Amino acid sequence: MKGIADEPQYSVDLLEGGMALCDVIDNHIYEQTLSEKNAFFVADLGVIIRQHVRWRTHMSQIRPYYAVRCNSSPAVIEVLAALGTGFICTNKSELELVQSHGIPSEDIIYSGVCKQVSQIKYAAKNGIDLLVCDNEAELRKISRCHPNAKLLLQVSTEASNPDDDMSMTFGCSLKDCRHLLESAKELGVQVAGVRSHISNSCDDDQVYVHAISDARCVFDMGEEIGFSMKILDIGGGFSGSEAQLELVIMSMVDLYFPPSSGVSIIAEPGNFFVSSAFTLAVNVISKEVVARDPQDQDHDLSPNEEPAFQYTMNEGVYGSFASKLSERLISAPSVHKNTSLDVPVFSSSLWGPSGDDLDQVLEHCLLPELNIGDWLMFTHAGSYSLGQPLCSSTDSPPPPVYYVISSRDWFEMQDTGVTNEATLKNFSLVPYFLNSCQTEAALSVPA
Repeated sequence: MKGIADEPQYSVDLLEGGMALCDVIDNHIYEQTLSEKNAFFVADLGVIIRQHVRWRTHMSQIRPYYAVRCNSSPAVIEVLAALGTGFICTNKSELELVQSHGIPSEDIIYSGVCKQVSQIKYAAKNGIDLLVCDNEAELRKISRCHPNAKLLLQVSTEASNPDDDMSMTFGCSLKDCRHLLESAKELGVQVAGVRSHISNSCDDDQVYVHAISDARCVFDMGEEIGFSMKILDIGGGFSGSEAQLELVIMSMVDLYFPPSSGVSIIAEPGNFFVSSAFTLAVNVISKEVVARDPQDQDHDLSPNEEPAFQYTMNEGVYGSFASKLSERLISAPSVHKNTSLDVPVFSSSLWGPSGDDLDQVLEHCLLPELNIGDWLMFTHAGSYSLGQPLCSSTDSPPPPVYYVISSRDWFEMQDTGVTNEATLKNFSLVPYFLNSCQTEAALSVPA
């Protein structure tokens, strides 16, 4: 495994000689066991490349605009930029981040629906013209601070579960769209298209059906008022299944916005690209045997009664599991140690280190009995898990990220034609790979 020199922000290791991701995780766990046993991420950039290939295969007519708030790791931004995606940013920090990687302003959408005046002016100064808007107050701010803006009118969509308290509605209703379009016309602000707000936790394909048909209605309203609208943003929330991508979304796009309409279709995949690319390794720092019935805390276990365990980890909801606070599902982890297939498992709950009642990562999962110092592995950890902690209950910094890519993934990216020399110009791995391909036989793809 060779280290690839990169910008000071991060480095990427090249997997060679049959080395797999699990070997990288094993190596870092061994290193941490000898030191402080801090949590860490391992990110396989090849997964992002393969997800992009899947997108192009099943959604070739729809250009992806990556939702930066999902995971703003510099390596993720750089790989997706090299692959030719656009970027959706919700604030000035995200705008500055993608611009620092040389992303053209025309490939950036500023999606924050409640924008500070100073940030609207920043977008105007830097030529970021595509802005999202869903109310008249925001429209008037934009007309004063960014008269050359091209708006995407955000339209609300039906929640997949209206009874869910976490299902919040964003965007203007169909009933209010005409008034907002008329106001934009009066203010001289250009409306370039429609954006549907679809939650990342959406699991109802019918939401896309309604969103795309509603967008068609708004396009028709805009044409009546005098706008030439040419962009449809169908939002995010993609599960990643081929059936969803092809049978539901593409069929509706072809029905309401066929190629002959001249409308450019874009989408905002976030989880789709990064969730499965990241694995989080955490360490067990405390262990307690608890009663199976939480109401019966004083009950002593009988010799025949199965215990339950409560484990504290060195990461919690105020750090890498912050997505739990927005009701995102955290999957049960695997244990990083050799265990036989018939080893007994016990009811277990997993907690973060803060001691706060809200710092419960998993209320229930089945695990073999663990010891302090054991490691747990959480896959699909790439979404809303990186960034500064919400609060600091320990002196530990945020978990580091160790990036890897296999030589096979790199060469397959070249073979698929998903990128070209122009889009690769900012990808800092390219010089290394190009030089290595010419001088080192060790980079040949393993058989």
